Amino acid sequence: MTVSPTGAVSREAIGWHDINWRVVNQNVRRLQARIVKATQAGRWGKVKALQRLLTHSFSGKALAVKRVTENSGRRTSGVDRVLWDTPKGKMKAVGALKQRGYCPRPLRRVYIEKSNGKLRPLGIPTVF
Repeated sequence: MTVSPTGAVSREAIGWHDINWRVVNQNVRRLQARIVKATQAGRWGKVKALQRLLTHSFSGKALAVKRVTENSGRRTSGVDRVLWDTPKGKMKAVGALKQRGYCPRPLRRVYIEKSNGKLRPLGIPTVF
């Protein structure tokens, strides 16, 4: 059975592999398109409301965690030394993402050696 939550998280617990990613992508793309249209029309109140809807939706949070955990740097932990490498950890991260009380953490500074022998600074962020 494929579950595809759109807005609020249901009381029924779902797993990372149960998420219908096609529907999640459609929901996020639809909201992003509505934000673009509202911006072009100059409806700034509508833009703010749609941005809030996107950042608070299950689809927006789940897709954000998916993008962070499936990119090329997924095995690099941030300042907090936390990796979301299990489906359970990813779902926990989706539930932990919240807008209120956000306090940005410092970047973890790592130096990578370049081909000419010099060091290149690299900042590694954390999600929360």
